[in-house]
Amino acid sequence: MAKKRANGEGNIRKRKDGRWEGRYTAGYDPATGKRIIKNVLGKTQAEVKEKLAVAMDDVKDLDVARSDNYTVGSWLTNWYTLYAKPNVRVSTAEYYRRSIELHVNPRIGGIKLNKLTAHRL
Repeated sequence: MAKKRANGEGNIRKRKDGRWEGRYTAGYDPATGKRIIKNVLGKTQAEVKEKLAVAMDDVKDLDVARSDNYTVGSWLTNWYTLYAKPNVRVSTAEYYRRSIELHVNPRIGGIKLNKLTAHRL
Protein backbone atom coordinates (compact mmCIF):
# COMPACT_ATOMS: atom_id res chain seq x y z
CA MET A 1 0.00 0.00 0.00
CA ALA A 2 1.29 3.45 -0.92
CA LYS A 3 2.26 5.95 1.76
CA LYS A 4 -0.07 8.90 2.29
CA ARG A 5 1.45 12.37 2.08
CA ALA A 6 0.42 14.95 4.67
CA ASN A 7 -1.81 17.92 3.90
CA GLY A 8 0.05 20.69 2.10
CA GLU A 9 2.80 18.42 0.70
CA GLY A 10 1.29 17.99 -2.74
CA ASN A 11 1.08 14.61 -4.43
CA ILE A 12 3.41 12.52 -6.57
CA ARG A 13 2.45 9.91 -9.13
CA LYS A 14 3.94 8.00 -12.04
CA ARG A 15 2.50 8.90 -15.42
CA LYS A 16 1.77 6.52 -18.29
CA ASP A 17 4.76 7.86 -20.24
CA GLY A 18 7.12 6.75 -17.43
CA ARG A 19 7.85 10.18 -15.99
CA TRP A 20 6.99 11.24 -12.46
CA GLU A 21 4.65 14.16 -11.79
CA GLY A 22 4.25 16.22 -8.64
CA ARG A 23 1.18 18.43 -8.21
CA TYR A 24 0.66 21.20 -5.67
CA THR A 25 -1.70 24.05 -4.88
CA ALA A 26 -0.21 27.39 -5.96
CA GLY A 27 -3.01 29.46 -4.44
CA TYR A 28 -6.69 30.18 -4.81
CA ASP A 29 -8.54 32.20 -7.43
CA PRO A 30 -10.05 35.17 -5.56
CA ALA A 31 -13.06 35.39 -7.89
CA THR A 32 -14.17 31.75 -7.82
CA GLY A 33 -12.35 30.39 -4.77
CA LYS A 34 -11.05 27.41 -6.76
CA ARG A 35 -7.54 26.06 -6.27
CA ILE A 36 -4.79 26.95 -8.73
CA ILE A 37 -2.94 23.67 -9.33
CA LYS A 38 0.58 23.53 -10.82
CA ASN A 39 2.86 20.59 -11.52
CA VAL A 40 6.51 19.61 -11.84
CA LEU A 41 7.92 16.71 -13.86
CA GLY A 42 11.01 14.55 -13.54
CA LYS A 43 12.60 11.25 -14.47
CA THR A 44 12.74 9.89 -10.93
CA GLN A 45 10.53 10.12 -7.89
CA ALA A 46 13.35 11.63 -5.82
CA GLU A 47 13.93 14.34 -8.44
CA VAL A 48 10.24 15.26 -8.42
CA LYS A 49 10.18 15.30 -4.61
CA GLU A 50 13.01 17.87 -4.60
CA LYS A 51 11.44 19.99 -7.34
CA LEU A 52 8.10 19.88 -5.56
CA ALA A 53 9.61 21.11 -2.30
CA VAL A 54 11.37 24.00 -4.08
CA ALA A 55 8.24 24.97 -6.02
CA MET A 56 6.09 24.96 -2.89
CA ASP A 57 8.62 27.13 -1.03
CA ASP A 58 8.59 29.62 -3.92
CA VAL A 59 4.79 29.79 -3.83
CA LYS A 60 4.83 30.61 -0.11
CA ASP A 61 7.13 33.61 -0.72
CA LEU A 62 4.91 35.38 -3.26
CA ASP A 63 1.14 35.34 -2.88
CA VAL A 64 -0.46 36.06 -6.26
CA ALA A 65 -3.86 36.45 -4.62
CA ARG A 66 -2.60 39.66 -2.96
CA SER A 67 -2.04 41.45 -6.28
CA ASP A 68 -3.91 44.50 -4.99
CA ASN A 69 -1.18 44.97 -2.35
CA TYR A 70 1.72 44.91 -4.84
CA THR A 71 2.81 47.64 -7.21
CA VAL A 72 4.68 46.71 -10.38
CA GLY A 73 7.91 48.00 -8.84
CA SER A 74 7.57 46.08 -5.56
CA TRP A 75 6.57 42.86 -7.31
CA LEU A 76 9.51 43.09 -9.72
CA THR A 77 11.87 43.71 -6.81
CA ASN A 78 10.54 40.57 -5.08
CA TRP A 79 10.79 38.60 -8.32
CA TYR A 80 14.36 39.74 -8.83
CA THR A 81 15.54 38.84 -5.32
CA LEU A 82 13.66 35.52 -5.02
CA TYR A 83 13.83 34.08 -8.54
CA ALA A 84 16.15 35.88 -10.93
CA LYS A 85 19.22 36.71 -8.85
CA PRO A 86 19.79 33.19 -7.45
CA ASN A 87 19.09 31.41 -10.75
CA VAL A 88 20.91 33.42 -13.44
CA ARG A 89 24.47 34.49 -14.14
CA VAL A 90 25.81 37.58 -12.41
CA SER A 91 25.87 39.66 -15.61
CA THR A 92 22.25 38.74 -16.41
CA ALA A 93 21.13 39.56 -12.87
CA GLU A 94 22.86 42.94 -13.11
CA TYR A 95 21.12 43.61 -16.46
CA TYR A 96 17.73 42.77 -14.90
CA ARG A 97 18.40 45.03 -11.90
CA ARG A 98 19.43 47.95 -14.12
CA SER A 99 16.41 47.49 -16.36
CA ILE A 100 14.03 47.47 -13.41
CA GLU A 101 15.60 50.55 -11.77
CA LEU A 102 16.14 52.66 -14.90
CA HIS A 103 13.21 51.76 -17.14
CA VAL A 104 10.35 50.02 -15.35
CA ASN A 105 10.18 51.76 -11.96
CA PRO A 106 10.22 55.36 -13.28
CA ARG A 107 7.44 54.68 -15.79
CA ILE A 108 5.07 52.06 -14.38
CA GLY A 109 6.59 51.14 -11.01
CA GLY A 110 3.85 52.85 -9.01
CA ILE A 111 0.89 51.14 -10.69
CA LYS A 112 -0.92 48.45 -8.67
CA LEU A 113 -0.72 45.01 -10.27
CA ASN A 114 -4.48 44.56 -10.41
CA LYS A 115 -4.80 47.92 -12.22
CA LEU A 116 -2.14 47.14 -14.83
CA THR A 117 -3.59 46.89 -18.36
CA ALA A 118 -2.16 46.60 -21.85
CA HIS A 119 -3.27 50.15 -22.54
CA ARG A 120 -1.07 51.46 -19.71
CA LEU A 121 1.95 49.63 -21.07
